[in-house]
Amino acid sequence: MITIPLSVYAQDQSQTETTEQEDTAVPERVDVAPAADDSQIRDRLTGILTATGWFENPQVEVNDGVVFFSGSTKTDDHKKWAGDLARNTQDVTAVVNRIEVLDPDIWDYQPAYTGLQELWRNIMSAIPFLIFGIVVLVIFWGISALVAKGARAYLTNRDMNELLQDISAKGIAIFVFLLGIYIVFHVADLTNVALTILGGTGLLGIVLGIAFRDITENFLASIFLSVQNPFHAGDHVDINGNTGFVQRLTIRATLLMTLDGNHLQIPNSLVYKSSILNYTSNPKQRFSFVIGIGYDASVTSAQDLATKIFEEHPAVLTEPEPLVLVDKLASSTINLMFYVWVDGSKHNVLKVKSSVLRQIKTAYMAAGISMPDDARERVYLDGVTLHPKKGTATSDQKKPESTPIAEDSQLITKAEGQLESNDEEILEQARTARSPEEGEDLLKPNKSGETM
Repeated sequence: MITIPLSVYAQDQSQTETTEQEDTAVPERVDVAPAADDSQIRDRLTGILTATGWFENPQVEVNDGVVFFSGSTKTDDHKKWAGDLARNTQDVTAVVNRIEVLDPDIWDYQPAYTGLQELWRNIMSAIPFLIFGIVVLVIFWGISALVAKGARAYLTNRDMNELLQDISAKGIAIFVFLLGIYIVFHVADLTNVALTILGGTGLLGIVLGIAFRDITENFLASIFLSVQNPFHAGDHVDINGNTGFVQRLTIRATLLMTLDGNHLQIPNSLVYKSSILNYTSNPKQRFSFVIGIGYDASVTSAQDLATKIFEEHPAVLTEPEPLVLVDKLASSTINLMFYVWVDGSKHNVLKVKSSVLRQIKTAYMAAGISMPDDARERVYLDGVTLHPKKGTATSDQKKPESTPIAEDSQLITKAEGQLESNDEEILEQARTARSPEEGEDLLKPNKSGETM
């Protein structure tokens, strides 16, 4: 009589219909009898192999504790399982496993059908979690939108730049939404996957930053320019040698209207790295020029005449005061340097300079102050006599005195207009022209409340 523990295998017929998906774990030991003979081991193993339903025509032979298996099965796992089962059986000394593994039938659709059944069961079991995940993401999407709106309202009250407000609000909203994604993965017991995705998002940002370095530089430069405000819309600036009026600032470039009436786009990264000369921030502008007078002229008289012209000229500022200084003792002239201040918001610097130069020239000629050109020396061989050409003035003949032209003494000529500034005309061109940069303008309004 063979005693079979209930913990090993049940002999109930309902459990013989076992599928290939069942657990193929082998019992650690199968006890047969305190002193099992070969026939008992054979009968026990044959019964177990038959009960599983995994084997076709299973044959078990036992000789002196050595088990010989024959028959066929569909998988290597079942063959290995039978060998492990025999090794764990009481009083078995060795196992010879001759079970043949059958090649699968190409027309056998059972594995595909079984796989579809398994897939359907997985889908149906995942539907509740899918609904839960969608609900959580929708809730956190709404929360992120409310948080972004509240952040914008708070930052607006702090008088922060609009671009910086938008970036800060979106950053907070993205963080809240990523928190919702993390909760969904955590509930699904996929915390490591969630952390991998979040870490990959940061890594992806670094990769994209390297790949699109120029775009990233321009974007960051637009933020810094918006925060620091080195210029406003309509300001007259000089950026890296490019002069014009600022029209707009986008996340990519700064748009200027040049003094020639052309649109000029400068990448924000270059603007941020360059020296920016803002003429509008201080409307008082200084220009300078040099006039050379002869060594026989009185420097003091020349300075007094120029100073008088500056004092009477309506476009020349008295504060800061204009200066007339000796700059250089050249080969044939004494060079005087003139420094003149003008209100650039009211007058055109080039027009005022033209008017001042014309009046100084007229005053010097009227006062007999010579303005010779560079000295030229000609060397002749000994014995060469120079005779004046017929019809030319000799040394004893007196040259007619030069008289200044009356029109040159006028304060303003027709060509110089009224010396007024042309800034509004150029700005009006910028307002009516088509802007080649259609991005959102990040500049603050100018003093008049208008943007370019």
